[in-house]
Amino acid sequence: MGRITARRRVARITVGERVSVREDYLAVEEPLEIRVGHRPLTITMRTPGHDIELAQGFLVSEGVIHRPDHVLAARHCAGEEENTYNVLDVTLDPRLPPIDAGLERAFYTTSSCGVCGKASIDAVRTVSAFDVHDDATVVDASFLATLPIRLRAGQSVFDKTGGLHAAALFDTRSGEMLVLREDVGRHNAVDKVVGWALAAGRLPGRGLVLAVSGRASFELTQKASMAGIPLLAAVSAPSSLAVSMAEDAGMGLVGFVRDNRMVVYAGRERVTNSTDAEHAVVPGARPGAEEARLA
Repeated sequence: MGRITARRRVARITVGERVSVREDYLAVEEPLEIRVGHRPLTITMRTPGHDIELAQGFLVSEGVIHRPDHVLAARHCAGEEENTYNVLDVTLDPRLPPIDAGLERAFYTTSSCGVCGKASIDAVRTVSAFDVHDDATVVDASFLATLPIRLRAGQSVFDKTGGLHAAALFDTRSGEMLVLREDVGRHNAVDKVVGWALAAGRLPGRGLVLAVSGRASFELTQKASMAGIPLLAAVSAPSSLAVSMAEDAGMGLVGFVRDNRMVVYAGRERVTNSTDAEHAVVPGARPGAEEARLA
């Protein structure tokens, strides 16, 4: 599947059973910088593919264009460096009104297309004011396994609409669910619980778990990192960039938390299980640094 999927070594856990370490597939998530007339407009996170359609749809939604002939050309940036296909430059009809200054995002960029916007794309990895590397939070898999049920039980609006995402903060020491918020956008739901934590004096979120009802994207992982939350648990899958972000930040990232099962994608040392002493490695597989310590 090329760049649409990526492989990662993960630890598969069933509560009370032996841990299995093996490779798994992730949906790739990468940044796309959209430029108009060589000027950076925005960066969006996406699965590579149909980038021109994505850029055109964005420009329509922002009121920049409304006819196909408004777009004269669109191409991925290439230069002396290898083309990463993560920067797309769009040439618009010069007779169109200039793009409103308020629409242009303030990104640090290079004037050369040769590095394919690496400096500006790296800028999405916002540096957090809170470092979770020294947060000693460790949770048991049996506790994480209860979170989706408790999250679902608190989704009162979802019961009525069936169309909302949810996010909640859990205290790993007391086991208490501190707050739950629902929103049509999963990013908004996470922003709401982080806003609650700010007002409640719970930032950084030491000893907390952020649980989300959907997938774990890069943006949600970054929001957790920015709030100093050491562990993110999702009912669905993470993306490749979310895993990389969690690893860089020192966070734990657990996906597919359902039916007493889960997959630990990052921060294996933050999740314990009753059979960790019998930590199993697939024959012929080379254990990573964390796995070697636990083996």
